[in-house]
Amino acid sequence: MGADAPQVSVIIPTLNAGPNFEELLQRLQEQSCPPHEIIVIDSESTDETPQIAKAMGARVLEVKRSQFDHGGTRNRAAEAAKGQILMFMTQDAMPGNEHLIKELIAPLLFGPNISATAPDKLFVNVENKLEADILDKANGQTSTTVAMSYARQLPYPDATPIEKLARESSYPQTPRIQSFEDVEKLGLKAFLCSNVCSAITKEMFLKMGKFQEPVIFNEDLFMSAKLILSGYRIAYCPEAKVIHSHNYSIKQQFKRFFDNGLSLSLNPMIRPYRSVGGAGSRMVLDQMKGLWRQNKAFHIPRLIAESGAKWLGFKLGNYHHRLPNGLVKRFSMHQGIWQHISSISGQTEQAKSKALDQ
Repeated sequence: MGADAPQVSVIIPTLNAGPNFEELLQRLQEQSCPPHEIIVIDSESTDETPQIAKAMGARVLEVKRSQFDHGGTRNRAAEAAKGQILMFMTQDAMPGNEHLIKELIAPLLFGPNISATAPDKLFVNVENKLEADILDKANGQTSTTVAMSYARQLPYPDATPIEKLARESSYPQTPRIQSFEDVEKLGLKAFLCSNVCSAITKEMFLKMGKFQEPVIFNEDLFMSAKLILSGYRIAYCPEAKVIHSHNYSIKQQFKRFFDNGLSLSLNPMIRPYRSVGGAGSRMVLDQMKGLWRQNKAFHIPRLIAESGAKWLGFKLGNYHHRLPNGLVKRFSMHQGIWQHISSISGQTEQAKSKALDQ
């Protein structure tokens, strides 16, 4: 992109980012469309994360670990951002190549109000064909207003076979536009979006009221849902690649999906769409077939155990209000965030009670 390319602010929440953090910052600075700024918002790291960020030229903001939540912390950084486009990343994701930013922001720049049935109009303005590919495959939709985009996640080399299949299933090679037309068929899956690597204009971000806060999980999905339910569209950009995966234990999968179910149950906007129409079961079956084709059927028992832990965690998270608070905290992967949310909720309820008494 040329000199008139929009300014991009990359926002990365950190906590003890680890040995690969400097490489992450270096790869971002070497992008073909380099960011205007990199904002690192740190939660009292005890390693060298803040020092590395400053040495690499990033702006460093600080938030107390006890006050961190996935929505509010990102909001603080977004408010301080100077760029026209906000690009959110996580500390454990790595740009797949030097064109990540360019590919990710293309739909935001060239997508609005262009006919999906006439993708040739796009080639005049777009340096790469990603946007045209997305719109051409958008199921015959007559217009697009792309408000947010997110990248493809490729697994790290050390990812387990199950994790590799999960990334391939959730982040395929085919571009897509997600819109309200998909909600009836896909339910919650229509709102899929990931702040592992996503982009939105600051103007749209503020218009939508920023990320929900406080929130233990799913701030990205909630923003996507707000946009789609408001008539906007989300672009999945597989040519924008990041390397990102986790080799979670079965216990960690349970805790992660407990938080997932809990956060969804706390969002009234999401409740009508929580059914995913059997998509979870289909994914497990597809992964079983994939393991079989790869001659790795011996991983299937582990897949079944992980899937059961996810299902149980999600169900218990949905009904967390029926569980003792101590158990909720034990089941959560993000105990500190849950404690922060609980304290805010308690203060809110006390304020309501005082108002009613007056």
